[in-house]
Amino acid sequence: MARIHKGDKVRVIAGAEKGKEGVVVKVLPKENRIVVEKVNVLKIHKKPSQNQTEGTILEQEGAIHISNVALIDPKAKAEKGKKKPTTKIGYRLDDKGKKVRFAKKSDTVLK
Repeated sequence: MARIHKGDKVRVIAGAEKGKEGVVVKVLPKENRIVVEKVNVLKIHKKPSQNQTEGTILEQEGAIHISNVALIDPKAKAEKGKKKPTTKIGYRLDDKGKKVRFAKKSDTVLK
């Protein structure tokens, strides 16, 4: 089960893109991968076709493994000289008995 959902703000904590931040655009749960905005940008070369007479180079975000990212705590503020704090995700029941996600560091409910 992926604890990171579409729309969450995350930071890459491992790999070539370490330290970059972005919003999750797509979650691929079967492959345990996610696509993050402006992270792992790939250049796709398209050949010319009958409809399009010239070839083009497109830029597209590639998927990264879900274990290489950490959720950024929405309430915690970055201290001077330190990076924004990341947090773990927990689950609990709200007042109406609905299961919700929350940031363990600041105890705020996530959307």
